[in-house]
Amino acid sequence: MNIKPLGDRILVKPLKTEEVTKSGIVLPDTAEKEKKEQGAVVAIGDGDKIKKLKLKIGDKVLFGKYAGDEVEVDKVEYKFLKDEDILGIVK
Repeated sequence: MNIKPLGDRILVKPLKTEEVTKSGIVLPDTAEKEKKEQGAVVAIGDGDKIKKLKLKIGDKVLFGKYAGDEVEVDKVEYKFLKDEDILGIVK
């Protein structure tokens, strides 16, 4: 895969997560609720706003479920996010 985000955009590969309730019921990531998602940074644009975030390839970031634009490359799902879509970096 060879995609370079333009400007202040980040290419993220969303991480699939499932949530287990207290009673042991597994809620798939498709369950309807507004939650935050996590993803791994795959590529970073060269815009000035992005440089201030100090993101690195491989960083795990938080973003809103409906943020960004979904794309599929080589049968792998990615999201293009803007700098303001990134809520935080998971350490």
